[in-house]
Amino acid sequence: MNSLRCTAPGQLAYGVEAMPDLRPNEAIVRIKRIGICGTDLHAYEGTQPYFSYPRILGHELAGEVVAIDGTTTFTLGEAVTIMPYFHCGSCIACRSGKPNCCQQMQVCGVHVDGGMREYLSVPTSSLLPGNGLSFDELALVEPLAIGAHGVRRAAVQPGEHVLVVGAGPIGLGVMEFARIAGGIVTALDINTNRLDFCQQQLQVPHVVDARSENPIKQIRAITNGDMPTVVIDATGSLKAIEQGFSYLAHGGRYVLVGLQKGEISVSHPEFHKREATLMSSRNATRSDFDHVMIALAIGQINPLTYITHHVSFEQVADAFASWLDPTSGVIKAMISID
Repeated sequence: MNSLRCTAPGQLAYGVEAMPDLRPNEAIVRIKRIGICGTDLHAYEGTQPYFSYPRILGHELAGEVVAIDGTTTFTLGEAVTIMPYFHCGSCIACRSGKPNCCQQMQVCGVHVDGGMREYLSVPTSSLLPGNGLSFDELALVEPLAIGAHGVRRAAVQPGEHVLVVGAGPIGLGVMEFARIAGGIVTALDINTNRLDFCQQQLQVPHVVDARSENPIKQIRAITNGDMPTVVIDATGSLKAIEQGFSYLAHGGRYVLVGLQKGEISVSHPEFHKREATLMSSRNATRSDFDHVMIALAIGQINPLTYITHHVSFEQVADAFASWLDPTSGVIKAMISID
């Protein structure tokens, strides 16, 4: 089968590999769609934590079952998406019902080779049925689940102001599920095209350009002087993460969905006087995936509007670097394998 491997930062190479073997309690999935995530882009540029080279990228996946071991409810040819987080099942996190932050976490496309290849073997426990959704929609379930999990961590309540920093695909998912939870959403970004997208496609009520004069003043006005009780970072930018503390209301919650390699600096007195809560949000759980699937099924979200770039598998190596350029207009790139 054909594959595409990131051999070093800035380098992608096509290759031919053996077909995967069907192992106990696993299924072989023929990959049909691969969504490109910030994780993939950061790995390509060499800034992704928990990453080593060479690696086959790709964890936002949709495909069809071509082989399966054991007795399951899945059938050959069935459309599926994949929960790409392979956990140990025995560590303190797994025993506590938090397999998304397993101590021995193996994320497909990060710690182990991912889906930028024609066939992938995965545990049957990682499969979710397509339930009539298109392959494009199924490949968007995982990034939406990341957003849903972040909103669940924040415990967003109806009527409270939620500031989402970063209007990339993960940030868009955060905004969608903050809206579904009843939050009043403000989007903050430095990319005006993405802010326009938030207003026009997602009907986000408030947007703020982080490069404009005094964004804090604008956010204070939006929140009637209170500042947001929930701030969620979806940038992975150290500067943005550190700036995010200044947007937080007294008594508020700050959730880091975005991830970067360095250390975070914060004014302890400013954080302390707010009696603020700082949380990280990692991956997602099956309940988050189920929440997303229901939201898609009943039309609460139309994520197909996120897809700005479609490419074939053969075009990926040439196109990949351009997706790092903000002027490319990319929100979500989607790869098709036929």
